[in-house]
Amino acid sequence: MESYFEFNYKKFGVVKIDKINFDSINGAQYAPYLKVLYLPAGYTLTVDFKQFVTKKNSLFFINSNQYLQLEKIGAPGGIFIYYNRDFYCIQIHDEEVACDGLLFNNIYGMPMTVLPAGEDIFIADALENIIRELSGQESSREEMIRTYLKQMIIRATRAWKQQQLKELKTAPSGDIEFFRNFSRLVEIHFRDKHSVTDYADLLAIAPKTLSKKFNRLRLTQPNDIIKDRILLEAKRLLAYSSLSIKEIAYHLGYDDPAYFNRLFSNKLGYTPATFRKKFSIQETEG
Repeated sequence: MESYFEFNYKKFGVVKIDKINFDSINGAQYAPYLKVLYLPAGYTLTVDFKQFVTKKNSLFFINSNQYLQLEKIGAPGGIFIYYNRDFYCIQIHDEEVACDGLLFNNIYGMPMTVLPAGEDIFIADALENIIRELSGQESSREEMIRTYLKQMIIRATRAWKQQQLKELKTAPSGDIEFFRNFSRLVEIHFRDKHSVTDYADLLAIAPKTLSKKFNRLRLTQPNDIIKDRILLEAKRLLAYSSLSIKEIAYHLGYDDPAYFNRLFSNKLGYTPATFRKKFSIQETEG
């Protein structure tokens, strides 16, 4: 069952997941949207080449440039939300819960938030309220839906930080914002800025200072974060586009395709051509 709201280029919809419609969620019709999935235990899905299996009620936040494949349904009660940026995109003063906030863009590539008991109750109530608003005709329903969605994102962001940023638990709030800002800059510039120096310049600090800050917080090194983001995009293009390997190298800012090949091979253990071939075989078998 699907319910949706659409007005002046703004669209927001909810699909209750069942055995009949779950395959359509993987379809191209939802690809351009931001997506939120509420999944009980027993669901299997792949997001950007990583497979996840839910053991407890969990939320997944999927950006429009990520690839989602829902593979197996678990316990009843799964809900799929989709919406466009015209419907919800918070202004700059709310950066952490905006369209490019931690849940949708983080350097860990972790879209999953396992819901603690108290948060699960709140999220379930918010989802019920959203579905109720969609079925009504109140003039204020758009704003009510957006309010419930924002509350879900805020609560999930808090839980995600507790689960993924343990190193930052006792760090000053400025360190968390620095971490998020670096992640956002990588997302914006990874195609044309490939070095730690590039991002240190954007942050107006010395490259050594940037690396030392990540060392102190026991986080993945900035150079690895930058390269991992470049290679994720390379894998997306190899898997889902018809661009040649040379064209992908140019698209990612490498004038020397041989250097791009070596980078891919050294980091992942196989060549771009091998990855494309293996992915094609898996897709055919699937």
